[in-house]
Amino acid sequence: MPSSHVSEQTEQHETPERPQPSEQPHQPEPQPSEQPPDRGEDLAAELARIEDRYKRALADLDNYRKRAGREVERRVGEAGDALLRDWFEVVDSLERALQAHPEGPLADGLRAVLEQIEAVFARRGVTRIGAVGEPFDPERHEAIDVRTTDEVEDRMVLEVARSGFAVRDRVLRPAEVVVSRRPDHDT
Repeated sequence: MPSSHVSEQTEQHETPERPQPSEQPHQPEPQPSEQPPDRGEDLAAELARIEDRYKRALADLDNYRKRAGREVERRVGEAGDALLRDWFEVVDSLERALQAHPEGPLADGLRAVLEQIEAVFARRGVTRIGAVGEPFDPERHEAIDVRTTDEVEDRMVLEVARSGFAVRDRVLRPAEVVVSRRPDHDT
């Protein structure tokens, strides 16, 4: 019995015999000029596909560089804006101190510091926005009060409670203003 069991195993695991290299029929190798015509077309198509992928990869890299550059510029701009906003608070404090004691012993020093800060702002392109007598602009002003008056046109700035600031055309902080309203004469 053991011998029949062994023969069953060998029958199940036998692989078909391959002809030995010496037994294979000899086929001549094709010469370069004798290559099948579709092989050249396949290579040309593969080359075109690889060139297309290469060009797309270059374009993707160029787009990434541009996008990364814009992102860096945006973040640097945001950091600069945040720093300027901090300095606006310093300007507000100096102006309140000067309003409280316009002729005090430190008033001349405070005015000199305020002028120096404003000179730095000017070099950085920062301008004050919000002046008495200009028309109210919701993009540049924040109305904190409305007063009825016949003395000026409707929707004009009567008073600036806190100056606003802009860099070129971009508002960093709107001016807090009191706005005029014409009285209703119909009532």
